[in-house]
Amino acid sequence: MNVNQPAPPGVPYGQPQPGYTGYQSSYGGQPGPIIPPSPYGAYNGPMPGYQQLPPPGVPRAPPSSGTPPASTTVRGPSSQSAYGQFGQGDVQNGPSSTVQMQRAPVSQPFVPAPVAPLVNQPAAFQPYGPPPTSAQVTTQMAGMQISGPAGPPPSGLGYGLPPTSMASASGSFQGSNLYGSYPQNLAPPTSLAQAHPGAQTPQCCAPMQASSFPPSAAGGPRPPSIAGPSMPGQSFGGPPVSQSNHASSPPPQTQPPMPGPPGPPPPMHSSQPGYQLQQNGSFGPARGPQPNYGGAYSGAPNFASPPGPPQPPPPKRLDPDSIPSPIQVIEDDRNNRGSEPFVTGARGQVPPLVTTNFLVKDQGNASPRYIRCTSYNIPCTSDMAKQAQVPLAAVIKPLAKLPPEEAPPYVVDHGESGPVRCNRCKAYMCPFMQFIEGGRRFQCCFCSCVTEVPPQYFQHLDHTGKRVDFYDRPELSLGSYEFLATVDYCKNNKFPRPPAFIFMIDVSYNAVRSGLVRLLCEELKSLLDFLPREGGAEESAIRVGFVTYNKVLHFYNVKSSLAQPQMMVVSDVADMFVPLLDGFLVNVSESRTVITSLLDQIPEMFADTRETETVFAPVIQAGMEALKAAECPGKLFLFHTSLPIAEAPGKLKNRDDRKLLNTDKEKTLFQPQTGFYQSLAKECVAQGCCVDLFLFPNQYVDVATLGVVPYHTGGSIYKYACFQVESDQERFLSDLRRDVQKDVGFDAVMRVRTSTGIRATDFFGAFYMSNTTDVELAGLDGDKTVTVEFKHDDRLSEDSGALIQCALLYTSCAGQRRLRIHNLSLNCCTQLADLYRNCETDTLINYLAKLAYRGVLSSPVKTVRDALISQCAQILACYRKNCASPSSAGQLILPECMKLLPVYLNCVLKSDVLQPGVEVTTDDRAYVRQLVTSMDVAETNVFFYPRLLPLTKVPVESSAEPPAVRASEERLSKGDVYLLENGLNLFLWVGASVQQGVVQSLFSVPSFSQINSGLSALPVLENPLSKRVRDLIDSFRAQRSRYMKLIVVKQEDKLEMLFKHFLVEDKSLSGGASYVDFLCHMHKEIRQLLS
Repeated sequence: MNVNQPAPPGVPYGQPQPGYTGYQSSYGGQPGPIIPPSPYGAYNGPMPGYQQLPPPGVPRAPPSSGTPPASTTVRGPSSQSAYGQFGQGDVQNGPSSTVQMQRAPVSQPFVPAPVAPLVNQPAAFQPYGPPPTSAQVTTQMAGMQISGPAGPPPSGLGYGLPPTSMASASGSFQGSNLYGSYPQNLAPPTSLAQAHPGAQTPQCCAPMQASSFPPSAAGGPRPPSIAGPSMPGQSFGGPPVSQSNHASSPPPQTQPPMPGPPGPPPPMHSSQPGYQLQQNGSFGPARGPQPNYGGAYSGAPNFASPPGPPQPPPPKRLDPDSIPSPIQVIEDDRNNRGSEPFVTGARGQVPPLVTTNFLVKDQGNASPRYIRCTSYNIPCTSDMAKQAQVPLAAVIKPLAKLPPEEAPPYVVDHGESGPVRCNRCKAYMCPFMQFIEGGRRFQCCFCSCVTEVPPQYFQHLDHTGKRVDFYDRPELSLGSYEFLATVDYCKNNKFPRPPAFIFMIDVSYNAVRSGLVRLLCEELKSLLDFLPREGGAEESAIRVGFVTYNKVLHFYNVKSSLAQPQMMVVSDVADMFVPLLDGFLVNVSESRTVITSLLDQIPEMFADTRETETVFAPVIQAGMEALKAAECPGKLFLFHTSLPIAEAPGKLKNRDDRKLLNTDKEKTLFQPQTGFYQSLAKECVAQGCCVDLFLFPNQYVDVATLGVVPYHTGGSIYKYACFQVESDQERFLSDLRRDVQKDVGFDAVMRVRTSTGIRATDFFGAFYMSNTTDVELAGLDGDKTVTVEFKHDDRLSEDSGALIQCALLYTSCAGQRRLRIHNLSLNCCTQLADLYRNCETDTLINYLAKLAYRGVLSSPVKTVRDALISQCAQILACYRKNCASPSSAGQLILPECMKLLPVYLNCVLKSDVLQPGVEVTTDDRAYVRQLVTSMDVAETNVFFYPRLLPLTKVPVESSAEPPAVRASEERLSKGDVYLLENGLNLFLWVGASVQQGVVQSLFSVPSFSQINSGLSALPVLENPLSKRVRDLIDSFRAQRSRYMKLIVVKQEDKLEMLFKHFLVEDKSLSGGASYVDFLCHMHKEIRQLLS
């Protein structure tokens, strides 16, 4: 958007934000209630006033030695043209990179422009000599305060005072005023610009340039200052032109920069210039607004007062275009690695990013679609691992769906003898096993034990020591494959029966009145034809059953021989039993007419119900008992609307208490109310009973407790707050169809084996563990991941590397018992530089988010946030100390592979679980906490850093996806339309100055003012733009595991607050730091560790 827009109306602090759950759903729910507009601009809203001018260019300091570096130099005043100079919607996404990506094994010639720092990674790892290149953002930021003066008030506002955006040190707002109005206890302009002109502000952040080359001692020349100090008493006739997009340098009267490397920051006192006392875990110097956000008003609040002494102009701020850009990194990886297939033959290869479309050729290691690691080159010793603090973890998705161009794992049948395994550690045959003695024995690659080859499996070796049938056997030549399991791998030594699905429908007053019961029964009639089936089977082997409930349970006999279904009521919910066996679980095609008759009758039977209370735990017990009686695994689909307060086991009370936020007791909100559900989950897992829960709450339902059983059984939770058939049916039905049709492995057990030297020590995800090694899952689908952390228990060797084998034993949808095996080999290193060169930030963030989200169960949220920041500062400080070439302490040096760690980590810290806004409900936080715990790397990537795409930049004829822009308000042009998605939410943001033709093509209305805000679907219009945008929305939805409901947001509309919540590079309303501020804070933390 053009950055000089009037600020949108704010919302009184402490009132619900529009569009959030509790009032309305934040996670894909409804638009919120109408809130009267405030006369002031939104806190942190866009800058009203004048067009900005580019600052004068600044020459770059030449490197002091060596060849010219391929580096990004991040300067306060940008030497490229300022954002404010671009046309409407022209977008800069940070330093462009023309150098080969770090991961590619070919080096590129030097390109003498400010290019993104990238590493040439040789094919074979060289010993530690020259340190790896890194993104070092180098800025002259000594003495920098981040702020900007404001322009005159927008004409549309009725008040004389412009919106002030004076952040406290914490980033949250003091006082109970509206966003943007003056705090009671602060005079607007002085505390920002005036602090002791003679004193030098401590350095908060500083330059990043590429680490192979030492910078000049002073870190580059100082930017020149801008003439014309602002006059405090000045009226609105002609204030100085604001340059909030770039920081201005300190005024001439301040003390000159000192030569040589700047020292560590002085201790903080409240009188210290530049820093206010820190609060709430927010970071860095007390700063004014972000670029293009409302700045502190430069005139005195009392218009009658005489003008004071002239004030120095505010200092320059770090240019957001010069710090590492996620968009640029994603784009570079796509260009460099999207065209070639990823061949998995070599050990320890770092795969392309999750955001890159690539094909995988399995040649002995599992595809990155099944396993991704935080590092592909792990330290040889535990001391080295402790020093680096980089967690060693793998995110494993054993049943991941593959694209159609890739073959699913081959199924190997060894007959009654079963798969060949190591005698000692029980690892399964894989490509890394070593055959010896002419092929009669093999040495285990995990524990080195020698095992006899069974006679039926014997084969001769060729001249290289490989078996001659090497390429004919998947288990010898591929990284992933399946074995058919023998009866020894089955429960009670009996082959399992095909699984069953039981649909359990809440028929209380809320469910009937909202139209849910009728909608669901109508959908099930057709959906039952699409139950998952194996291979080319004509019909599914899965049997189905039906239960309805409120305070009591109703079971239905739908035996094919009956003319009408029969209902049996169980009112003794304290001692649950199943009143019938024969006729409860049936084959769909045989009982089709009886099932259809039942689904027609259910909405009519309960149409006049007045029963508002429900039970919950007895419903799960009933389903589990039915599966136990039928001796089969299965899944319960529970459709539930309210807090279960009826007298029954598992009864809950409303314990939602916002007063617990930011206290030591906040963790209790994430813990279950009672231990009852934990033991119920354990029983369900033992029976192979997986629970999927569809929630339709109008108020608090205690997701933290109701979610325990779905979570521990490997099931899913779906939440539709304030469900309305008209606006939510498409989302609900789409989720239900996908959930019923997806392939699931039942009664699963997963074990991860490792070679000597490391072992699996910790597990994250939706599952149950009864011992320290086996992950038990009543059900596991292709969307779920299990994250495993490894620790050293011995020294590793660079020659042999490290091996991981994941074995999953499960029952398929057809009732076949199978073993799926994934193998991965990693390199080991004695040099820290090799570790940092082979990390994957997306996987690291996935692990750190899960670690933090589990941490909130046992520690205060602030402790969890501080631990995250501390660990990342240690990771980066270790790199700076041991791998980067010597340089001034004023430089922030980041490893090439981890240059996005600060921006992504800041997104995790600002997420609703760790830093909720006033409008985020307790249930929302518990829901998101559970979702993230089993997300894969691609899902956490877009969830924490949403995709933002301008829609009118690319020709309508083009089928290519428009290039994304950074998730920041200053990237929005008011003349454009943007699509934002994060895997759960989908927004279409329409700028106020968008062309009439575009409005007509998309919405079929003549002008912007007539667009219906909060619209949840675009009209189907026969024109190229409408078709293209709808196709793009459909393609986004197809990529995600849950249906994303569309919300149309108009610029400056009440819903815009909700949309801005997802612009994660900006400061958040709940007090989260902007990316620029957080980078400064991380730099400060790193310098403290180094000093």
